[in-house]
Amino acid sequence: MSLLTDQSRDIFARSYPEVPHKLAHTLHRHELLEFEPLARLAERLPEGGVEYNLADLPIAVDGKPDRGDLSIGEMIRQVGRAGSWAVIRHIEQDPEYAALLNELLDEIEPLVAPKTGRMINRVGFIFVTSPGGVTPCHFDPEHNILLQIKGSKVMTQFPVTDTRFVADEAHESYHRGGPREVPWRPELESGGLEIAIGPGEGLFVPVMAPHFVRNGPEPSISLSITWRSEWSYAEADARAFNSVLRGWGFNPLAPRRWPASNRMKALGWRALRRLRG
Repeated sequence: MSLLTDQSRDIFARSYPEVPHKLAHTLHRHELLEFEPLARLAERLPEGGVEYNLADLPIAVDGKPDRGDLSIGEMIRQVGRAGSWAVIRHIEQDPEYAALLNELLDEIEPLVAPKTGRMINRVGFIFVTSPGGVTPCHFDPEHNILLQIKGSKVMTQFPVTDTRFVADEAHESYHRGGPREVPWRPELESGGLEIAIGPGEGLFVPVMAPHFVRNGPEPSISLSITWRSEWSYAEADARAFNSVLRGWGFNPLAPRRWPASNRMKALGWRALRRLRG
């Protein structure tokens, strides 16, 4: 099985790791990515492997309301009318889905490794969303390709380095255990890049790029294949070190984006963390 078309492999190779871009893939008829197999997967994963919430959420949210009235299996099987949004986390805990994830990432690692090094901490997420559902604005620390399997979505992405959308302090807080949700003002939406995807399409999301997602009029399944790199870990550790510097009264410069190195600040944070035990 091939993940990307030849044209999309070329686009990915040119754009990775910093430029958002749309891709064509071949997974939208895969037997493991149907509603019933996903309901069974969610039911057998350990506690904490699934999060599911109401789908009718605003772009900005402080915490997300749980669904206590439906089991996860019922929610996925009834997603067309359940008014819910669910994420199946760490699908690599299941042997079948781990094999699928690794097959997909093995295909693109030769394109990734020359730029950001070997893939570290491969993780897969599957999103099952009712019609019209919203994933509130947030950022993620992984390199990420979101693959649309069923239904449609529009993702709005924002530039990582523009502090109008997320202040440096918010990034720093996240890397020391704070929330990933983005404080939101409606006037910021016009500064985003909207990318619509349907079955057989996907998009690349750079590390820590703020984004929110609006689901289309049909039930949706999306597969997110993610990985970390030594560069992404260094960027995260530099952010954490900046938080310490800020606490000491300094006004530190934000970490530099790829291909620049953040090694010195990252080493500073790692040394400080060891000293603190």
